[in-house]
Amino acid sequence: MFDVAPTELLLVVVVALVVIGPKDLPKAMRFVGKWMGKARGMARHFRAGLDTMMREAELEELEKKWREQNDAIMREFPRIDGSDASSAAVSAAVPPSTAVTSEAADAPATPDEAAAAPSPETHTVPPRDGPLP
Repeated sequence: MFDVAPTELLLVVVVALVVIGPKDLPKAMRFVGKWMGKARGMARHFRAGLDTMMREAELEELEKKWREQNDAIMREFPRIDGSDASSAAVSAAVPPSTAVTSEAADAPATPDEAAAAPSPETHTVPPRDGPLP
């Protein structure tokens, strides 16, 4: 930050010794050291505040991108809630010759099929105002 050569520092020490005097020089150095510590502490506090603000801004930006991607995914793969929608999707996907009754479709034939059967998709959309889970 400051480029002080050893000769310049020696010159400052000699001038301070002549102007302040050898008796009061330790008090003056203590006073300067105390104020330098306070200045460094204030600079550290200021920098920490800036870092915090930058982190929060980055988090808000990432949260916004996440919400946009989540909304795009939700539009591409809409949630199927009602039984009407699920039966319509099943009947559209299965040809009429292989369609089964709704009672047979609800209950798996064997325990192995029950374990392999996918569970209905349920997901919640986080609130737009609150923090992410």
